[in-house]
Amino acid sequence: MEPWIPGFAARPRGGGTALLGDRAVFIVIVFVVTSGYAWRMLPRSFGGTAHRRFTDWTKVGLGGRIHRAVLDRAGEQGLVDWAVVDAASVRATKGDR
Repeated sequence: MEPWIPGFAARPRGGGTALLGDRAVFIVIVFVVTSGYAWRMLPRSFGGTAHRRFTDWTKVGLGGRIHRAVLDRAGEQGLVDWAVVDAASVRATKGDR
């Protein structure tokens, strides 16, 4: 994932030193996103930094890039069977059958 992770940038008003490496932050983010664990429950040493970088990385589309890269690699290895599903959702009004 390292090639796609944007480099650390200090905050405009100062501060925001990179105490945690990108790899550690990425692991914490994956843990929170996949487990449903609350950001506020993380130890202070992770919480603010991980959530801030998660927000920054989301804004630049990191999740989509990683998702496409994983699918591309799996597709190259013949591990993906593609299927297209089309669905529509329409709100029913009262009395419709």
